[in-house]
Amino acid sequence: MTGQLALFAEEQSSPAGLQYITDFIAPELERELIGRVSALPLQPFQFGAFEGKRRVASFGFRYDYALQRLQPAEPIPGWLTPLVEKVETHGGRSTRIGQVLCTEYDVGVGIGWHRDKPHFDRIFGLSLGASCKFRFRRPAGEKWQRYTLEAAPRSLYMMAGESRRVWEHSIPAVEAKRYSITFRTMADRKT
Repeated sequence: MTGQLALFAEEQSSPAGLQYITDFIAPELERELIGRVSALPLQPFQFGAFEGKRRVASFGFRYDYALQRLQPAEPIPGWLTPLVEKVETHGGRSTRIGQVLCTEYDVGVGIGWHRDKPHFDRIFGLSLGASCKFRFRRPAGEKWQRYTLEAAPRSLYMMAGESRRVWEHSIPAVEAKRYSITFRTMADRKT
């Protein structure tokens, strides 16, 4: 029995480098941000020849799956500046956000298992409108070690270290319309 409890406890431990803050923003700001994001010219997420059901708008940079590299995108809009500054303050002195992704998840839409591209370093995600199950997994021998974070509206998560580089993450189909704003720092690309 002790081995089973230890295994269960291990599967429930949070990935190293994952941070989570509830109520990162006020409800009034959440409503304003949902209005701003929903008014963007959101487009279906493109990855190569495939089209995802979530709709997105990228700022600063976007990853082009056909070319397999970063491409310049529209500059980060001024209405996001105070939020970018708040995320950077939370991230610490060396945090500089270089890319922002605004996403709309309609009812029944999720995102499959993945890791963000290596061009990005730390990832911060602001959840808006509805909660979601933010799932993590990593190989553990013949099985997967798993962890699920209930990402509440107005919460902010940060992935760094192992949670960013070793663990994959996904969001199952959401039960209510959800928006997110993802803030990414850029990886140090030594030549």
